Amino acid sequence: MADKGSLGRDPLPGSGLLAKHERVDWHTRKGLAWRISNTLEAGFCVDALNEAIHKFGPPEIMNTDQGSRFTSFAWTDRLRRSNVRISMPPSDCMQPPAGNRRKGHFLDNIFVERLWRSLKYECAYLNDWETGSEARAGVRKWIEFYNHKRPHSSLGGRPPAVVYWQRIETTNPDQRVQRVA
Repeated sequence: MADKGSLGRDPLPGSGLLAKHERVDWHTRKGLAWRISNTLEAGFCVDALNEAIHKFGPPEIMNTDQGSRFTSFAWTDRLRRSNVRISMPPSDCMQPPAGNRRKGHFLDNIFVERLWRSLKYECAYLNDWETGSEARAGVRKWIEFYNHKRPHSSLGGRPPAVVYWQRIETTNPDQRVQRVA
């Protein structure tokens, strides 16, 4: 299973700027772990990574940008200790050269970016959260909806969690996976 990670800063109405991080299963678009924070330090990203590894196991490869959270020792050390390959686009990579599809391609985070776009337009911009706690509760509720109820055309109209667990049961029938999140 390959997973994606992404982080950015987005205004959440009434809450100021909050940084976000999500680990997403590449094949099913299921959000595996997420955090929002009012800092850009690596700790909250590492916390989400640790949660996802604990619940779902380590990914084969982690795609991120070259933000300071993802180049920090805490982040890269955790991935290396879990034998996860790290993929980052070059910092000046806005457009790849024609015909050059390589590891670290700028489109590698497209599923995470699409998830956060949906969250902003379907949830964050529609709410007037006054605190970070309210924002976390609203995001938590929406991620639950996104994973378990929101149909995805690319998944045949099924929600990501349904496809994720079917894939796990099909590819690893003897592996006992704790069904959480």
